[in-house]
Amino acid sequence: MSDIKTQVQGLDPNVRARDVHGLARKTGNIYEVLSIITKRSKQLAVDLKQELHQKLEEFAVSSDTIEEVSENKEQIEISKFYERLPNPVIIATEEFLKDEVYHRYNKKRRQDEEEDILD
Repeated sequence: MSDIKTQVQGLDPNVRARDVHGLARKTGNIYEVLSIITKRSKQLAVDLKQELHQKLEEFAVSSDTIEEVSENKEQIEISKFYERLPNPVIIATEEFLKDEVYHRYNKKRRQDEEEDILD
């Protein structure tokens, strides 16, 4: 997977209204679309959080005293950079609209749903 930060550089971090019917066209069901976007945004959030913690640990200074709190400029800059990134839901929505998200159905689950509808 390519770097998330480079993918979202041109993305508008502000939330904007979307055409619900346009989103639902790809799957035929808006709830499926929301489920796909939600699952992808959770993946992105976990990836970004792990990446942030790894970068912050590189600059972490271990000290034995509790009172001694030091501000590290590199840590502050890294934190500010990640705070300015768009929300994972916005990133996932853009990926879905550009057909960059792969999703599939579990065959057993899909058959069970179809049987429930027929009953």
